[in-house]
Amino acid sequence: MATNKLRPDWGRLTGSHPVLDAVPARLRASACVQAFAQGAIVHRVGDRVRNVYAVLTGELRLLRTSHEGREIILQRARTGFVAEASVQHRTYHCDIAAAVDSEVLAFPAKEFCDALDRDRSFRTAWIEHLSRELRLQRTRSERLGLRGAAERICHCIETEGVNGALTLTQSRRAWGLELGLTHEALYRTLARLQASGRLVISGSTLVLARAPLAVSKQGAGGPT
Repeated sequence: MATNKLRPDWGRLTGSHPVLDAVPARLRASACVQAFAQGAIVHRVGDRVRNVYAVLTGELRLLRTSHEGREIILQRARTGFVAEASVQHRTYHCDIAAAVDSEVLAFPAKEFCDALDRDRSFRTAWIEHLSRELRLQRTRSERLGLRGAAERICHCIETEGVNGALTLTQSRRAWGLELGLTHEALYRTLARLQASGRLVISGSTLVLARAPLAVSKQGAGGPT
């Protein structure tokens, strides 16, 4: 459960989270800031959708459990909205949990949907947000279809970095999970790319020193 509820500082939020700029005044007035401790369950699958959340700090994850009891991560949100697909539904389609201590902006779901119905500029901004998320997920899906660990690493730097440089905002272990790589495979491949001169590593920043590896559209076999 949330440990506190505070009124948001909208001047600070819109400056650091541009996606929130389009939120209309009436909806802003209904929002509150909530804090969740690491491991806290925000909602369980099947719970009624009462809030729409935007992550301010920390990380929320959408989770499901496989028939074998294995945890499946559907989304990691470290900034911006989470569980967007639930906005137009009565119940959540998966669990929402805090991976680390997190602070979120909570909008009452009914007021959020009402604002989408009556405010054209907000509705347009929301559609644009969903479109960006769709493009991002398509890129990540294509990346996971690449066979080689080096290809996945270089593909991520090229598509999510700037001018061939990517600064990680999470641990390397967490990044490796997003790439579909084991901890060992990630570190082994990073070391090999660095030794070959293809990659420069400076703290949390990774820079492609030369032309990136050719990225081919191969089958979805995972690296070992």
